[in-house]
Amino acid sequence: MTYEELNNKIKQTRMEDYIWVIYVVIIVLSWYSNTLERKYFIFKDLKSKEDYKKVITFIFFVVVLIYIYFFKNSLDDFVNLKPSDSNYKKKIVSLSFLASSFILLSGIIFLYLAIVDGGINVELAFN
Repeated sequence: MTYEELNNKIKQTRMEDYIWVIYVVIIVLSWYSNTLERKYFIFKDLKSKEDYKKVITFIFFVVVLIYIYFFKNSLDDFVNLKPSDSNYKKKIVSLSFLASSFILLSGIIFLYLAIVDGGINVELAFN
């Protein structure tokens, strides 16, 4: 690994440290959104329903941004494959790129559902 590659990996892991903090915030917000959802279902509280939609939409918006970051990293790794790289590395990087693509697509779909599901008909979770 060259000095530049090592430096890039260190920067990448530092960014991932921040992303872990964001995930902790997302967990707390998800817990809060469940409370709002329960309040809506039990008491038919329309304010709780509106707040739930806002929180869940925000959560999935942030998650999509994170997924875009990981997709870009995976795309960069894929584009930077060299003909001299081993078949194993090419396979792993290609599969990682494919997985990142699917995860980003699922995040976009969940964000879309959070925006358009006015009746809270679909359980939006990280299933």
